[in-house]
Formats: sequence, C-alpha cells, structure tokens
Amino acid sequence: MDLLHGLLIITLVHTLAAASPGPDFVLVSQQTLKNGTRAGLLCSLGIALGLSVHIIYSAFGLAAIIANSQSYLWAIKLLGGSYLIYLGFKGLKAKKAALNSEVSDAMPMQSAGRSISTGFLCNVLNPKAPIYFVSLFTVVLSPDIPAYQIAIYGVWMMVIQMAWFSLVVGLFSRPAISLRFKQMGHWVDRVLGGAMMALGIKVIFTRVN
Repeated sequence: MDLLHGLLIITLVHTLAAASPGPDFVLVSQQTLKNGTRAGLLCSLGIALGLSVHIIYSAFGLAAIIANSQSYLWAIKLLGGSYLIYLGFKGLKAKKAALNSEVSDAMPMQSAGRSISTGFLCNVLNPKAPIYFVSLFTVVLSPDIPAYQIAIYGVWMMVIQMAWFSLVVGLFSRPAISLRFKQMGHWVDRVLGGAMMALGIKVIFTRVN
C-alpha cells in the first residue's frame, strides 16, 4: 500500500476512533473544566504521546501477541481499570470551591508534568488499544514497508489525536460554557469522576475479544 493511500485510511479510521467517547475524552473534559485550558491541552498532549507506545510495539509485532494473550490482556485490563477507578475516586471527592476571583487566582496551578503524565497513563493503560492497533496496522502495514513510512503513520495518528482533543478543550474553554460549569464545578467533577470509575470497572470486568 502506498503512503498516501495508507494516510487516507488512517485519517478516516483514527479520526472516528479519537472522537469516540471513552476514558480519554472524559479525562480531557474533566481536566479542562477543573484546571483550565492549559491543563486540558497538556493532558491532550500526554494522550497523544501515549499513542507512541502503542505505535512502537505494534510496529514490532507485539500488538498481535498481546491481543492473543489472555494473561497479558488481563494484566493490562487490571492496571488500566484500576487507574481509571483511581482518577474517578479523586473526582468523587471534589468539594465546592469559592467563586471569588481572588480565591480562584490564589489556587495553585497543576504542574505541566502532572497534566501530561495523567493523559499519558490514561492512554497507555487502555486495554482496548492493542486490539485496535493490531487491527488498524494489519490493514495498512506489509512485511516490506519501510521504517520511515511507519514513523510517518505514527506521527500522523498523534497529530490527529492532538487536533481532536484540542477542539474538545477549545469547546469547554469557551467563557459561557466554562462559567456555567465552574458554577457547579464540584458536581461536574463528581459526575465525571463517577463516569471514570464506571469505565474502570467496565474495563476490568468486560471481556476484550
């Protein structure tokens, strides 16, 4: 398959995959509403960087091994589900914050490293990723494909992921939407936290085919 044809397939498939509701979407929404545009974008960057892990092991054929190994899948499901439950539990503990601007300005800003690592781990520990990547790469890869073409595919997927979540961050950062959510921010955190915990529980107890 030539480069342009492969890029077209990846663009169509991965755009739909990125836009599908899931842990990454919930996390980016939560980070943006709770900690602002900067945290949302950094979290999105972490998610995009997390794709590099899946892309690398897929390129070396490990995705097929993981996808067909019950023990590996179970370990990934347990780690990924537990991490989502942990993030959800933190959201459920959210308390109502003062709306006074001076108090808000005095609140400590979440570090860049923490925002990026949160998104990175959320994506890397997604147990459905090996299944998705082995399926996608089976379509666009061939035994004689050059390394540079795999690299281009991988970088392009990261760009698509970052672009989509940047749009999500932009939407939730709009003043009218942001103000509305901040007025009931602790409830938003609790609802999203509950959703994150539900996703984590589903990940652990749902069979990945």
